[in-house]
This record gives sequence, structure tokens and C-alpha cells, in this order.
Amino acid sequence: MVKQLEHQKGKFNKEKFKTRFSLYNVLVYTLFIIMFFIIIYPLYWIVIASISDPDMVNAGMVLLLPQGITFAGYEAIFTFPAIMTGFMNSIIYTVLGTTINVILTMMTGYVLSRKDMIGAKVLMIFFLIPMYFSGGLIPTFLMIDRMGLVDTIWVMVLPNALSIFNVILARTFFLVTIPHELLENARIEGCSNARFFISVAVPLSGALISLLTLFYAMGHWNSFFHALIYLRSHSMLPLQVILREILVAQQDNNNVFNMAGLAQSEFERIRLAQLIRYGIVVVSAAPLLIVYPFLQKYFEKGIMVGSVKG
Repeated sequence: MVKQLEHQKGKFNKEKFKTRFSLYNVLVYTLFIIMFFIIIYPLYWIVIASISDPDMVNAGMVLLLPQGITFAGYEAIFTFPAIMTGFMNSIIYTVLGTTINVILTMMTGYVLSRKDMIGAKVLMIFFLIPMYFSGGLIPTFLMIDRMGLVDTIWVMVLPNALSIFNVILARTFFLVTIPHELLENARIEGCSNARFFISVAVPLSGALISLLTLFYAMGHWNSFFHALIYLRSHSMLPLQVILREILVAQQDNNNVFNMAGLAQSEFERIRLAQLIRYGIVVVSAAPLLIVYPFLQKYFEKGIMVGSVKG
């Protein structure tokens, strides 16, 4: 009788646990779906608004599907000859800058993670100071100008070649992932420090490399302020600055559209200006949105590893 009561009690507890667990799952997935739509819908709306009739957008008729589909905004954007030049410049700055960033960050983070590195703590303090204090815009500009970097490709990649936050992330990753005993065993086999870094540490750092690549690539692709300050040649401007010029031009200069034959009246110019505003957001964000899904799993893994040990 006692065993039967215990069995029924255990069965009741299991059913109660399953019920609670099911309710928990329903609540979690419901909140997840709500947050998903809160985050995704504004971007989705900009995309459909960029190809919808501006009058219908202003009337609130564009909610889930585009209305009165038109690609006049994108035609106006890509009518500017500087668009492709800016696009290629952004690709060059992003690829070259990200490559330099990742190499320097990996090397610096690995060196600082070594227990046998003399003065590692002092160097770490030296690296941390610029996170809180900077020389300011004018001294920085004077220094870069004296180095002969102004209006060159290097001014877009060298001044920000190393992110202290990413160095700390790389150092933490190597401390967690690459045990010191592995280096000692490699030394016994005659492996040098450089060969250990290239042949052992780097191949084991796929998640870190992907994470750093994503962080640095986003920074370079969205780089705007540096180009405005340090670049003088129009042919060297990145895409973000070119898109800004288009946005300013469509607000202040009617001839921009008249020359392209896209707008013949003030009313048409206003309608086209609205399409361009939405289209610029899509054009500037599309490359990163396309690349991110391929790096998402590495991004999540790298973030978790960086949060385990400081």
C-alpha cells in the first residue's frame, strides 16, 4: 500500500513538473516571438517602404506588404556614379583593415595570455589607459598629418588598428582555450613560440577569429567620422559618406534629380526624397545583414568563451 502511494506521488510530481515545464516553454517562446517581431519588424518595414508608393506609406497603408511597388528610389541612388566607387572603397577598407586588426589582436592577446611573459601586467595597464583617456581630436589629427597619413588609404586602417576591448577578449580566449601545459609539451618536442602560435593556437581559435572579424568588419563598414576628418579626395570616400552626400544633395539641390531625369517637379522630388531615405538604410545595412548569418554560431561561441574567465 505504501509503495503504491509512493508510486502515485512520484507520478503526480512528474506530471506536475511536465505541466510547469510546458507552461515555461510556452512563456519563453511567446516572449521570444514578441521580441523577434519588435526587433525585425522595423527593418522589414524600411525594406518594404523603400519600394512602396510614398503616398501609401504616408497614409499608413504599408504595414505587412509593399503597396504600389516602385524602384525609383534605388534607381536614383545608383544613378550617382560615386556609389560604386564608394562601395569598392568600403570593401577595400573593410577587408584590409579587418585583416590587420585580426592579426594584431590575435598576436597581442596571445602574448598577454602567456604566463611566462615578463611584464605582462604592466603592458596590460598600458593598454587599458587609452580606454579611458584619449588625446583628443586636434592632437590626433596633427599627429596623423605629420605621419603623412592624411588622404591616404592607411588613415582608414592604421589609427584604429587595435581595439583594447578585443585584445582583452582575445587574451581571455587564449587563457581558457590554450592551456600552458600544451605549450610546455610542444617545447619538449622542439616547437618554437612562433610555430606554436601559428600551428596550434591559431587553428584552435576559429570562434575567436570569426568574432573579431565580425566586430572589426562592422566598425570599418560603418566608418563615417574618420573619412570626414582625414579624407579630402572624393574618389577615396567610403560608401557611408557617399550616401550622406546623396541624402544632403536630395534635400538641398533639386538639380541632382533633374540631371538624372528622375524628378521634374517639386512634388516628385519630395516623393523621391522619401524613397531615397529608406533605400539608403537598406543599401548601407544589406552587406552586413547578408554576412552575419554565416558567422552567427561563431559569434555566440566567442562571446560565451570571453565571459567565462577574465
